[in-house]
Amino acid sequence: MKLDLVRAPLESLVRVRFLFVVMALVVALSTQTAIAQAQSRLGQRRIISKIVPAYPEIAKRYRIKGIVKLEVIVRKDGSVRSAKVLGGSPVLIGSATDAVSSWEFELAPAESTEVVQVAFDD
Repeated sequence: MKLDLVRAPLESLVRVRFLFVVMALVVALSTQTAIAQAQSRLGQRRIISKIVPAYPEIAKRYRIKGIVKLEVIVRKDGSVRSAKVLGGSPVLIGSATDAVSSWEFELAPAESTEVVQVAFDD
């Protein structure tokens, strides 16, 4: 009986660690650097200046790669007013959003909505 009381917390800890490793492996697809690639779909405004996102330390450690998709509202002057996440790894979203918020698009007569993708890969 006492052995079961000791083994149960240990098994629970092992399960938690196992689940954490499995989650990390599911997300991890292997990469060392981040390369920003943008594809504008709705407003079709050309990107004039892009900032490459910082590669998050945890993503480096677990070799996570992937694409973060953002819907960006661009002001008439080409600066980014806001960015809304449409999809991507939670580990990469913050870095992608920070970088895209600094991008500059070409001038336009009105605000536009652009969909951009930021790729984190080799």
